[in-house]
Amino acid sequence: MSNNIIKNFLINFFIVLSIFCVDRFSKIYVINFYETNYDSDLYNSKFLNISLIWNEGIAFGLLSFSDKFFYHILTFFIGVVILIILLMLNNSEGLKKYSLLMILGGALGNFYDRIFFEAVPDFIDFHIENFHWFIFNVSDIFITTGVVLMIFLEMFFSKDKFQNDKN
Repeated sequence: MSNNIIKNFLINFFIVLSIFCVDRFSKIYVINFYETNYDSDLYNSKFLNISLIWNEGIAFGLLSFSDKFFYHILTFFIGVVILIILLMLNNSEGLKKYSLLMILGGALGNFYDRIFFEAVPDFIDFHIENFHWFIFNVSDIFITTGVVLMIFLEMFFSKDKFQNDKN
């Protein structure tokens, strides 16, 4: 292997590991707070609450099932998506690669929780008066940022788009 390949692998690994660790530390902190303070809120303000909930669905609580069979099917599907992202990383470069790394790091953080807790701890609750947005976690922030960046890149910088416009 060339030094460039090893260097790129280590950089990519460090990015994914950093996202995973930031997510793990934030979740461990919130879970430990709730265990020692008996479900009191960690933080409340006019626009932000830190309140722990356990999400059995995917991002933002979508596709939650009370049946464990569907939960396990969904978890398996998420594992397959993680493998597809790993394959996509081989053919990506630039901002597309970094958006995939953000998605991968966040997906691994939530996948870890799905495997070990059978639910994902969500705790960030933005709101305006009584209107509450979805409750989410640090992994969801990275996944969403990566997806939005990918959409932006495809809409405005896709080579296929420019080739189709010429025809």
